[in-house]
Amino acid sequence: MQFTLLPEWAEQDAIMLTWPHLDTDWSDILDKVEPVYVALCQQISQVEDVVIVAHNESLKAHILNLLKNHEVDLTKVHFVVTPCNDTWARDHGPITTQNAEGKLSIKDFTFTGWGNKFAAELDNKINKVLVNELAAPENDYDVVDMVLEGGGIEINEAGTLLTTTECLLNDNRNPELSKDDVEAILKDKLGAKDFLWVDHGYLAGDDTDSHIDTLVRFAPGNTLVYVGCDNENDEHYSALVKMAEQLRSFRTPSGEAYKLIDLPWPKAIFDDEGYRLPATYANYLIMNKTVLVPVYNDEKDALALKQIQIAYPEHTVIGVDCVPIIHQFGSLHCITMQLPKGFLKRI
Repeated sequence: MQFTLLPEWAEQDAIMLTWPHLDTDWSDILDKVEPVYVALCQQISQVEDVVIVAHNESLKAHILNLLKNHEVDLTKVHFVVTPCNDTWARDHGPITTQNAEGKLSIKDFTFTGWGNKFAAELDNKINKVLVNELAAPENDYDVVDMVLEGGGIEINEAGTLLTTTECLLNDNRNPELSKDDVEAILKDKLGAKDFLWVDHGYLAGDDTDSHIDTLVRFAPGNTLVYVGCDNENDEHYSALVKMAEQLRSFRTPSGEAYKLIDLPWPKAIFDDEGYRLPATYANYLIMNKTVLVPVYNDEKDALALKQIQIAYPEHTVIGVDCVPIIHQFGSLHCITMQLPKGFLKRI
């Protein structure tokens, strides 16, 4: 029976985080980034469980102490202790599908550090440990011989898959696969029925080759939420204008235009070495009746929250300061992965 990737707003058991540690690129700013992770645990544990991947037992003890000191309900927190290279759970985490009978199939695609840019051999082993230790035994576990990151794809309730040509057709991912090959695999493994390929748009400082979750997101009811740029002097202006034009041309399987909701463009943020950081409001996380939105101490933060509330009217929308996160060239959605209802075994 066909398994289909669940939209992010499907009911969830937990959110997965892979905790930063001294052997990651976060080492110099752990004192700034760990409070963001603690804040995420506080918010997530209000509505569902938290799964934390910890590099070793010492880090697990440290995390437990942090969470206890910040009054996080530890009965909602589950640990997987296994070595990890980095913290981008969206991209090394499991991609979970479901069939018509409600059974889950946990897909374990290959993660290569976004086309072998960074070490990923430890991260690529996390899912097997996660499934062995925490997944309900009735769930299927499927190792897929294809490079794919969770941040590179979106799907809606109709089974339409949204992605970018820059990422999925990049020679650094699956050079032996044509576009037709990629679509065939994603139809088979993720149950995709239709495809929307975004050909424009990027973020300076982004190592992912234009992951869709930094640019355009699905919302219920044939809605696309996307980043716009109204500053003609910004380096992103031309590409994002072309992206918006393409989004307006997209049609649903029944031939209707998508409802479009644009997100504002935050002011440019740079690191100490002068590199522009990929601040985007599109990198939000949808949970059970809650949406966590990255904010950047920017005057556009309030408008971003308002627009996302329009897209998800039945959810509570909450901003989370993610300035420390973008200093490693990602944001809130990039460091999280949802685990749908039925994923976790009941202890």
